[in-house]
Amino acid sequence: MSVHGFTVYDMIARGALVHGDAPAIIQGERQLSFREFQRQVDVLAGGLAALGIGKGDRICVLAQNDTAYLTLYGACARQGVIAYPINWRLTAQEVERVVERAAPRMMVVDASTLPVVAGWPERKKSVAHWYQFGEPVGPGFMPFATLSRNAVEPPVADVAPDDPFAVISTAAVDVIPRGAALTHANVITANLTAMACIGYSAADRYLLALPLFHITALGMAMAQMHAGGASVVVSRFDAEEAVRLIDRHRVTHVSDFPPVLSTLLDAAEKLGSRLPSLKHVSGLDSPQTIQRLHEQTRAQFWTGFGQSETSGFVTLQRVLDKPGAAGKPVPLCQVKVVDEYDREVPVGAPGEIVVRGPLVFQGYFGQPDVTAYTLRNGWHHTGDVGRFDADGYLYYVRRKPEKELIKPGGENVYPAEVETVIMQMDGVGPTWWRSPTPFRAARTARWTGRP
Repeated sequence: MSVHGFTVYDMIARGALVHGDAPAIIQGERQLSFREFQRQVDVLAGGLAALGIGKGDRICVLAQNDTAYLTLYGACARQGVIAYPINWRLTAQEVERVVERAAPRMMVVDASTLPVVAGWPERKKSVAHWYQFGEPVGPGFMPFATLSRNAVEPPVADVAPDDPFAVISTAAVDVIPRGAALTHANVITANLTAMACIGYSAADRYLLALPLFHITALGMAMAQMHAGGASVVVSRFDAEEAVRLIDRHRVTHVSDFPPVLSTLLDAAEKLGSRLPSLKHVSGLDSPQTIQRLHEQTRAQFWTGFGQSETSGFVTLQRVLDKPGAAGKPVPLCQVKVVDEYDREVPVGAPGEIVVRGPLVFQGYFGQPDVTAYTLRNGWHHTGDVGRFDADGYLYYVRRKPEKELIKPGGENVYPAEVETVIMQMDGVGPTWWRSPTPFRAARTARWTGRP
């Protein structure tokens, strides 16, 4: 370890020293202090080491939010193991493709996702270890809790800030979701960015309701931990439960993708709550819903532009600062808008948004050619089109044609995915497929789930 290094595990160790017995994680009736969290991370790291899982190995996680999920992230950070979370909304076939790309040594599931991987421990011998959060466990799986029983803490691995910490699945442009490899330095930089721009402190509490396979949930949970705040974990978002938890634990921050905020405000009205502790809501939503938030609570809505590949937001603002804009570039990155030849366009003109700085990811896991193309000419090419105004505010315009997507409830659904399903339908043939606008209906439809 370099004398200049600082990793995600260093953040956890610092938290245990500085914040001690203050709550770091709250789930149900259970609270885990910063000191207890580090202890659980250390013990779990011993369990992983006893299985021979070490630096550079991958662990795939297909599960809903849980304290154990966060502990596993911490143990991976300690030993240089790469966490590879998987979207639990995917089909079994889609999950299988992700697992094949990840080539993990271990896979961890929970009761809700067990049916997706039924029979896999017998069929997929390339994955050496199969574990499940909670008990009882399914056939071929071991209880995850056994990894921490009688485990001996191993030495902390020699992990560098530029080593990968987690691989977050992003665009399925080429059918299989690409995995954005985020380094320890990416996460630490994103933490400090959120702390500086939004103002997190040890007094804050975050409702960890969005899934931990998303950069939004993982990033905000890490930022809160770095600041000394607590995350209130729920396995899956339920609006009325969220209102009760916000009021009970004095939650100050909630992340939002439609319809999270609208249903939360509806539930608050039903339960007679003004959500008095809430200070920040961050994400994306309609102007009408944001206006409701500002009228009915004292919270401010924060929005911006970012991707998994940029470790979260690279532009950020309170919506009221400039309605319709996506904010100004955060302190530790450069953001430009360029034409097809990577030439910067004039103010007001649309072009591709490109980003450079320590928030930019390491690359796509196992896809060097795609990585080289995306990170060409010293900039990360986002595939999104935007424009700057004269005051330095970015405005989002659209996706580039080759990366068009449908986004139901914060999830990316790419036309290539829809193509694959449609072409398997009875009665669909090459004549229909030569239609010049096969996705016009798909782009305008209101998607409520996967096809």
